[in-house]
Amino acid sequence: MTKVVLRVRLITGDSLDVAYEDTNASDVDAVAEHAIAALAADSGMIRARHGDRLLVLYGRGVATLELAPRGAVL
Repeated sequence: MTKVVLRVRLITGDSLDVAYEDTNASDVDAVAEHAIAALAADSGMIRARHGDRLLVLYGRGVATLELAPRGAVL
């Protein structure tokens, strides 16, 4: 299981840092690509964590995703 921290900028201009993990991916790049592909789909969504909260992030509300080398701060 590989986990990444994504900084998500919403179309409202707000941003938040979420942790996203994929059980099938072997490296960080594959996890990031999976998240991007899922959110790009017409009905795309991912399940992620913000602190200790589980949330569902829908692609139609996301403006950008950022993956920093050291990760975002939760």
